[in-house]
Amino acid sequence: MDATTADTTAARPATPSRAWAEIDLAALRGNVRALRERAAGAGLMAVVKADAYGHGLLPCARAARQAGADWLGTATPEEALALRAAGVGGPVLCWLWTPGGPWREAIEADVDVSVSGLWALREVTEAARAAGRPARVQLKSDTGLGRNGCQPADWPELTAAARAAETEGLIRVTGLWSHFACADEPGHPSIADQLTAFHEALATAEALGLRPEVRHMANSPATLTLPEAHFDLVRTGVAMYGISPVPQVGGPADFGLRPVMTLAAHLAHVKRVPGGHGVSYGHSYVTPGETTLALVPLGYADGIPRHASGAGPVLVAGKLRTVAGRVAMDQFVVDLGGDSARVGEPAVLFGTGEQGEPTAEDWARAAGTIAYEIVTRIGARVPRLYRGEEMGAGEAAGARGTGRGDEAEGRSDEPAAGPAYPHPEQGRR
Repeated sequence: MDATTADTTAARPATPSRAWAEIDLAALRGNVRALRERAAGAGLMAVVKADAYGHGLLPCARAARQAGADWLGTATPEEALALRAAGVGGPVLCWLWTPGGPWREAIEADVDVSVSGLWALREVTEAARAAGRPARVQLKSDTGLGRNGCQPADWPELTAAARAAETEGLIRVTGLWSHFACADEPGHPSIADQLTAFHEALATAEALGLRPEVRHMANSPATLTLPEAHFDLVRTGVAMYGISPVPQVGGPADFGLRPVMTLAAHLAHVKRVPGGHGVSYGHSYVTPGETTLALVPLGYADGIPRHASGAGPVLVAGKLRTVAGRVAMDQFVVDLGGDSARVGEPAVLFGTGEQGEPTAEDWARAAGTIAYEIVTRIGARVPRLYRGEEMGAGEAAGARGTGRGDEAEGRSDEPAAGPAYPHPEQGRR
């Protein structure tokens, strides 16, 4: 081993002993490219809000840009400013503002800010005066979602005020945009209504002389199913992370996407118990006969939904199991029946589904929610391990584990020999 190899090995973070979320950045880049093809003729905004839907803000933002994302999108100003502080370039839009927000910092960092009302326009123009440079402003129209965005009745006043501020040199209106309420339900009547309302909003703004760089409305489901909504730019969030936003239409593979996150943990305890043994709080599960119980050291403090108690799927020892009893704060139990496993073997909660493991969509069904929430809620106690990072001309090498354990007979209370789950080149979030 030469000195360079030795130094690289020494710097590599240790494998987590409890649990980890593997983030496949090569898959993310592939997803961005697939979505760009879907949106041919329009640019692509990679939405990296909420710590990139739980996948890691900076690694995912950089990977998306490497794959050709034209814009990055964040909800909070803190997210946008974190990108700039880390040296991430290119256009960034930040859309969730409250009074007294860091407008000046955003202006000085060349971040586009979204404005939905006159109060925000007043604050951003004051910040532009203080900064001594024009703010890049995108005006949002509420075409039917009912959240932020300017109501149609107030839109003429807002756009006229924005045009006046632009004439004064305080702002540059770089974008006009809106957001769908029901694009994940193809054929929903509100979709056509919102498109009509957006065209009307654009016409009002353009009649005043506003000439934005981008007009955009399409989120992930509209990117995949509604080409007439692509305009100049599409905003892809959950689809970029390999989750179908329209599972009733098709899964990730049907759209050329691949899930980016795999969540797994090492078994913390394995034991035989007799029939009639209660499991976890409330004894909502009682063993039907003598069986083997395995403890998975993940719980609702890590983002595992308690609503999935008794229903969440897990791959352990080569077979799909179900959470036995209630999910607790730090742990849950699976019943292995007559099968055996060893302490330290992996339990895979979700991944691509390509090797028998559940998917985030499976967990969403078990918890009565959406896959967006499943990946986004995975907490900071779970380290992220990144594979497929671009390093110069190549990418980090690594192999994805299947979660299949050693099925040979053996004492259940003895640890598995070494990590049972192959890990990639690693880097913590």
